[in-house]
Amino acid sequence: MPEKLTYAAAGVDLDAADEAVSRIGKLARRTYTPNVLAGVGPFSGLFRLDLKGYADPVLVSSCDGVGTKLKLAIRWNRHSTIGADLVNHCVNDILTSGARPLTFLDYIAIAKMDPEVVAAIIEGFADACGENGVALIGGETAEMPGIYKSGDYDVAGFITGIVERERILDGSRLKAGQALIGLPSSGPHTNGYSLVRRIIFDLNDYGYDDKPEALDGATVGESLLAVHRSYLKILRPLLDADLIHAMAHITGGGIPGNLIRILPENIAAVIDTSLWTVPRVFTFLQQTGQVDRDEMFRVFNMGIGMIIAVDAEHSRDILARLADAGENACVIGHLISAPREVRLK
Repeated sequence: MPEKLTYAAAGVDLDAADEAVSRIGKLARRTYTPNVLAGVGPFSGLFRLDLKGYADPVLVSSCDGVGTKLKLAIRWNRHSTIGADLVNHCVNDILTSGARPLTFLDYIAIAKMDPEVVAAIIEGFADACGENGVALIGGETAEMPGIYKSGDYDVAGFITGIVERERILDGSRLKAGQALIGLPSSGPHTNGYSLVRRIIFDLNDYGYDDKPEALDGATVGESLLAVHRSYLKILRPLLDADLIHAMAHITGGGIPGNLIRILPENIAAVIDTSLWTVPRVFTFLQQTGQVDRDEMFRVFNMGIGMIIAVDAEHSRDILARLADAGENACVIGHLISAPREVRLK
C-alpha cells in the first residue's frame, strides 16, 4: 500500500509554521498601544482611532518591499536588519505627506519555513515599529515551495498613518527661492541592490567581513546591510512647527527620480552635489564597478536619504535645530521658476 501523502511531504511544514507564528505574536505584542484592540492571531487586526486634536483627519497608506537587498542577507545569513529596513522605508514614505504612522502589517513568503530566520525578520519589524511608535497588528507568513528557491524569501510591508487635511504636504506650497536641505542616509538603504550584487558578487567575490581599502576599515557587510534610516523622530518637530513645505524620500531613482515627484509644473530644483561628501560606500561601489557618475546618481541616494523644502530665511535656524538633535544636515540646493525638472551640478 503506498505511503500516505502529507503536507510536510509536499514541502509545507505546519509545525514549523505554528512555531513561527507563536514567536511572531510575542514580538508583535511589544509594539501594541492602548489603541490596539486585536493584533496578531485573529483573522484581522483592530485599531481604535483616537481623533482628538484632528478637525479633518486623513488616513495615509503605503506599501513597499526591500528589493534584492534580500539576496545579500540570504547569502550572508544575516537577517536581523531586513525587518527594520522595511518598516523605516514605509514610515518615511508616508512621512513625506506629513503623516504620523499608526499601524503596520507585514507579509513574508518563504521557500521553506525556518522559525529562526522568520523570528529574526519579525524582531526587526518589532524593534523598528517600537522606535517609530507604530503598532505591528498583523501580517501573513506563507510557505511556498516551488515558487521560491530553497533558502529564498521575500517581504512586504503595509503601513497606515494619519494627518490633518490642511497639513498634508503635496508640493502645493513649493515656490521659487525656497531652500532644499538634505539629510544623510546610512548607505544605499533599500535601493540599487541589483547593481550592488553585480559589483560585489559577479565582478568580485566579497564576503561579509571583507575590508576593502576604499571602505576605510568598514566591512562590506556592515556597509551594505546598514539599516535604512527612519527620519520620523528627527523631522516630526519641524513638521509640528510648520517649517517644512514638502519632502522627498530618496529611494529608487536617486535624487533626480524622487525629488521631481513633489515638484509643481512651474518649479525646478537645482542641486549642487559639491555641498556634501558622498559616503565611502558609494565611492567603493563606483570605483569597484567602474560605474559612471551620472549612473550612480540615477541609481543610488549618494548619501542623501531625505530632502526637505523650507523657506530660505529659516534654513539656518532649521539646520541649527537639526544639529542640536545630532543630525548632520546641510543645504544642498534651491528651487527656481522654470519648467519642472531636477538639475544636478
